[in-house]
Amino acid sequence: MAEEKRDYYEVLGLQKGASEDDIKKAFRKQARLYHPDLHPDDKDAEAKFKEVNEAYEVLSDPAKKQKYDQFGFAGVDPNYGGGAGGGFGGFGGFSGFGGFGGVDDILNSFFGGGASRSSNPNAPRRGEDLESSITLDFMEACKGCQKEIKITRMERCPDCNGTGAAAGSSKKTCPDCHGSGRVRITQNTPFGAFAQTSACSKCGGTGTVIENPCPTCSGRGRIRKTITKTLNIPAGVYDGAQLQIRGEGSHGLNGGQSGDLFLGVRVKPDPIFERRNTYDIWTELPITYAQAALGDKVSVPTIDGKVSFEIPEGTQAGTEFRLRGKGVKRGNRDERGDHYFQVVIEVPKGLNKNQKELLQKFEDSLTDKNYKKRSGFFDKIKEKFKQ
Repeated sequence: MAEEKRDYYEVLGLQKGASEDDIKKAFRKQARLYHPDLHPDDKDAEAKFKEVNEAYEVLSDPAKKQKYDQFGFAGVDPNYGGGAGGGFGGFGGFSGFGGFGGVDDILNSFFGGGASRSSNPNAPRRGEDLESSITLDFMEACKGCQKEIKITRMERCPDCNGTGAAAGSSKKTCPDCHGSGRVRITQNTPFGAFAQTSACSKCGGTGTVIENPCPTCSGRGRIRKTITKTLNIPAGVYDGAQLQIRGEGSHGLNGGQSGDLFLGVRVKPDPIFERRNTYDIWTELPITYAQAALGDKVSVPTIDGKVSFEIPEGTQAGTEFRLRGKGVKRGNRDERGDHYFQVVIEVPKGLNKNQKELLQKFEDSLTDKNYKKRSGFFDKIKEKFKQ
């Protein structure tokens, strides 16, 4: 009886009918998750990695996907009986999946820059990109700062310098594939003999074997390590931004360049300031009734400190003023955004009897000429409802 398998859509976390783009994205996500280099000697992760590749091999091929959707496993694997569409020579290994031709091609395509079947298996391969996040205070984001962050990445083994071979030894040409990294396999099926080229099982597709592997990295050439880095955060970053720190991802293989670190930014809210249009700052400024009526010189808080500003006589509640160039730096340019502040007129509370009498006398001394907006409003009301 054939081994029980999970539905291919379930393996990739998809629903039936998923698009080609969705299938590719899901495969990339799952392949990263169970990458063998991130789970050394983890048989469960290795099995899941194979399962993900098997699912992608079928669902990424329109013809095979159609047969799978119609007949299930029986349509794509003769071990499940019937075989509505012929066999593939079985699954479970790393060879022949999704047109990549083996684990080396899969990893090169998604983690090292897209090597082809004919590429040199020992060519330099770029390291994996990493993702992390950082939380900044409001002023740190506006002004820029230095922050320490912990990164877990694959680094070149210090004991073998990335070769995978123990000190005093070296890699040797694989005797099975003679250094090509690939072998030709012929399989007899009810439909005739089929030949396919797959990754050499002895060398894993590298073309070389390590007879005396490095004990530190178990022959992989890299080790998993957590380091602390001090990063320079530029002025003007905003909540939700993503910074690309080049060369701070995992180290490459065979002398390949390192990947990049993508750093998601979260900015804590500030009790006074608010970012608007990315580079502008906005805040409220409470003033008194007398300051609004008579005008006054006030101190406006900005991210650079307090700025003196003359409030004009007769300023109305909600009026906005602008301080040019007092906002946030615009990326690498010398320009800055602006600072906007809105005046909020605070009505006094808790007046004593004498204060109330004085205020009433002041109010009685005013006429409609002093309240143009109010008098204009009531004139419109009279006009609207006159008979």
